[in-house]
Amino acid sequence: MLTHIDKKGRAKMVDVGEKEDTSRIAVARGEVHVSHDTMEMLREGKLKKGDVLSVAQVAGIMGAKKTSEIIPMCHNIFITGVEMDFTLDMENAIINIEAMVKTVGKTGIEMEALHAVSVAALTIYDMCKAVDKEMTIQNIRLVKKTGGKSGDFLRTE
Repeated sequence: MLTHIDKKGRAKMVDVGEKEDTSRIAVARGEVHVSHDTMEMLREGKLKKGDVLSVAQVAGIMGAKKTSEIIPMCHNIFITGVEMDFTLDMENAIINIEAMVKTVGKTGIEMEALHAVSVAALTIYDMCKAVDKEMTIQNIRLVKKTGGKSGDFLRTE
């Protein structure tokens, strides 16, 4: 059953007013594949636009906070915490991104975690595009979710 469709087949926002508040956590991950030259420039802080990962971290947090403004049927959620983590896979020239978003509320926080990773990845792309037009953003996915009526989810990677 599609919960975001009314009896007339039109989009609607689900009413979560009767649901219980629960502690919820969502973790999402994604990757930005770059050239080896770009990876080296990023590691050495030699990109003209500045500290790419610091800017991407702030952008990811802002992305989580603004999710309901971008995704039409997302509720405006009180976010209690956002953590962004970046690891550099120098050998494969991959920037791994992880976002963990927390709330206590009536609905899930998965979209906020996915949006945080997406915005961080787009920010990395924006800051590196002058030197690397071949970059790709890949494999954005939910890896963990806790809380709520549907229970916990853990992706086996």
